[in-house]
Amino acid sequence: MIPKAQVMGEFVAPFSVRSRLTREEHTVRFSHLWSAIATRHSDTIDCKFLVNGRGVVVALAHPAFGEFRERAGRPLTDQETAALAAAYLREYLESDREISGATLAVGREEVLRLAGSLGFLR
Repeated sequence: MIPKAQVMGEFVAPFSVRSRLTREEHTVRFSHLWSAIATRHSDTIDCKFLVNGRGVVVALAHPAFGEFRERAGRPLTDQETAALAAAYLREYLESDREISGATLAVGREEVLRLAGSLGFLR
């Protein structure tokens, strides 16, 4: 269970991630989330993080949210959405993949996998 936050910036507690290969330490802080259809004409829910002070957006495929609702019988909350994006970013940084752009796209299947691994989807 995720403790309820009052302020969007507190949806995900700040965390540190160390690359398994290079041992580089990354400090990560969640900023906010929004529907990207209005801002980027993208069918995603965008979650912005600061990684070592640099803005990175984790773009979660919106179709996964409809499928989640069908399977779980309820929608994902904003706080759960932020937790999904944080889990993806943690895995991404641990695996030593380079953040070449400011946006990391996460497909439908990956969003649903993360929802299952975090216990949101049973």
